Amino acid sequence: MKKTKEKVNAAIIIIGNEILSGRTQDVNVVSISLWLNELGVQLEEVRVIPDIENSIIRTINEVRKKFKYVFTTGGIGPTHDDITSQSIAKAFNMKYGYHKEAYAILEKYYGKEKFSPGRKKMAMMPTKASLILNPSSGAPGFILDNVYCLPGVPSILKSMLGGLKNKIKGGKKILSKTISVNTVESEIAKSLEYVQRKFKTVDIGSYPFFRLGKIGVSIVIRSSDKKKIDDCYKEIVSFLKNKKIDIIGKR
Repeated sequence: MKKTKEKVNAAIIIIGNEILSGRTQDVNVVSISLWLNELGVQLEEVRVIPDIENSIIRTINEVRKKFKYVFTTGGIGPTHDDITSQSIAKAFNMKYGYHKEAYAILEKYYGKEKFSPGRKKMAMMPTKASLILNPSSGAPGFILDNVYCLPGVPSILKSMLGGLKNKIKGGKKILSKTISVNTVESEIAKSLEYVQRKFKTVDIGSYPFFRLGKIGVSIVIRSSDKKKIDDCYKEIVSFLKNKKIDIIGKR
């Protein structure tokens, strides 16, 4: 009997008071989740926590036991409130200090004369961590076991994901199809529930929207099995036609 390939999952921990206060809107979850889909890794949880050492340590130690991969964003910059690196070192009971390789990279990037104390701080991390190279601004992220620590600046984070591709071992690529309809959720809820019961291993979500003065719903079907997605898709399109609900978009 052929053994089913185990599902590979991940979580993201967003670290930063600026996210919790509403001053900054997070977009990193979208970048990481789309990238993980391509690698066949299912994002199952996202947490947003403050720049508080005990909170970071507690969350890291809890989440890293539950998921194959954990990604953190934020808190590894040069300012006083960037405490992610030190907190993660404590979570792993590892020495925190200047990482030799990171220090050399940053010293070369800025030059000795411009290598200020603030910039040197970005070379401080768990001293035995592996580095995540940064093609945008020099300052590397780092890896400890299954925890991948990335910066909070979206453009920089996105540029660093490519260097991690060979370090992540996922399952089958997660595929999706979307059907946008001109109706309200209550009109399709019962029919969608029936289809979901029939296709238990397919993830079906409905998301209301308001565009150009019209109310609608986007139905998103997700699975790593193309045939199941196609069969589910046909079933949904069939009941929409029977209900005479206008389909305004497919992708």
